[in-house]
Amino acid sequence: METNKILSADILDILFEGKNKEYGAYELRKTYNKRIGLALIITASLALLIFVGSVIAKNIEDASATTLEVKDLSLEEAPKEEKPPPPPPPPPKLPPPPPIQTIQFTPPKIVKDEEVVKPPVENEKLEEAKVDVKTVEGVKDVGIVAPPVEEKSQVVEAPKVVAEDEDKVFTKVEIEASFPGGDAGWARYVKKAIEANIDELTEAGESGTCRVRFIVSKDGTVSNVEATTMKGTKLAEISVNAIRKGPPWKPAQQNGRQVNAYREQPVTFTIQDQ
Repeated sequence: METNKILSADILDILFEGKNKEYGAYELRKTYNKRIGLALIITASLALLIFVGSVIAKNIEDASATTLEVKDLSLEEAPKEEKPPPPPPPPPKLPPPPPIQTIQFTPPKIVKDEEVVKPPVENEKLEEAKVDVKTVEGVKDVGIVAPPVEEKSQVVEAPKVVAEDEDKVFTKVEIEASFPGGDAGWARYVKKAIEANIDELTEAGESGTCRVRFIVSKDGTVSNVEATTMKGTKLAEISVNAIRKGPPWKPAQQNGRQVNAYREQPVTFTIQDQ
């Protein structure tokens, strides 16, 4: 560009001097202000149009709104509740029934003629009147009920209660037989029996729980001792001998009395790891 034209030239002409102005960037920058002004005018026109439309719509809505007509209201007096009718008077009391004619009747008693104070009532009069403890004048009782005839009561002897067999052995009782000293005494007794045979039990290498079943009699003696588990083992042998040679047990109780009963007691032995 010539020197004398630089001062009067546009800034865009100076920037795009020697460049391809047909590419599009030159035209966009040159018309930028016009496009911004046009966009603002369009936006303002749309906003004004919306505002005017809303005002017009509101006026039309107000004009089309129906006017409510308020009518005068009149309050009418509510009908008074009618009182319920009074209850009917109670029925008149009926007069008491007339007394029933009764005749005093005394059971006959055999005495001498001179000792008779008042002769007994004739049978005909007894049929017309009701028998009572005293004589009352009144109307005849049409519905006289004949006195009941006493029948001889037959006493039926209650069957004798057969006592339970004294030798019966109970499998279930209210209170089971127990070792003297309770569970603590049993634990100490079993511990001594196992410690006395600890070498044999350790050599056998058999650990577990042996259950021993036996009968405790009414006097506390023990009988029919046998192992129900681990039969044939050293632990079973020691457990059976310990119960068989032990002290008497406290017998079981059923219905408040001592009875013969079965008892099952466990004996446990565990080999401790070295």
